[in-house]
Amino acid sequence: MSKYLKDLITKDISKRLEGVEDLLLVDLAGLKANDTVILRKRLRDRENSINLMLVKKNLARRACEGTPLAPAFESIEGSAAIVWGGEDVIDLAKEVISLDGDADFEGFNAKGGVMDGEALTAARVKEISKWPNRTEQLSLLAGQILGPGRNLSAQIKGPGAKLASQVKSIADGDDE
Repeated sequence: MSKYLKDLITKDISKRLEGVEDLLLVDLAGLKANDTVILRKRLRDRENSINLMLVKKNLARRACEGTPLAPAFESIEGSAAIVWGGEDVIDLAKEVISLDGDADFEGFNAKGGVMDGEALTAARVKEISKWPNRTEQLSLLAGQILGPGRNLSAQIKGPGAKLASQVKSIADGDDE
């Protein structure tokens, strides 16, 4: 491959990854072409719109030099495909790990990636996939914020409701 062509591909990769802060690397070795097409559709059709790009490691390494994505390519061995997108890196990790164990995509394996400028191993990606995603974190936070107010209103309302029921029973003449 000529140097000019390598430069064009490197620029294309860096343009596609512009604004991307987190990505994962996967191995597609052993996956048939038709299975790869199905895999790409499955990732793209989700509401997360996850992208998959098969690249040469050296070209991807050159394209990511000086960016927060560079640590992902420092210790990668063998072939690699880049996966990015989704609502957040946790959703991305959950999807990658679910595909890693899928019998339809036996050649698909998580290899690592980068999150917040920190290189990830395959084991770390698996660990991150067990974290709550953004939506789950927001619902937990909302529950924690609303919980004390809900408890306070129940404590205020409880004695008043008891008193009102006693007054009603006296008014109805049920005190016999």
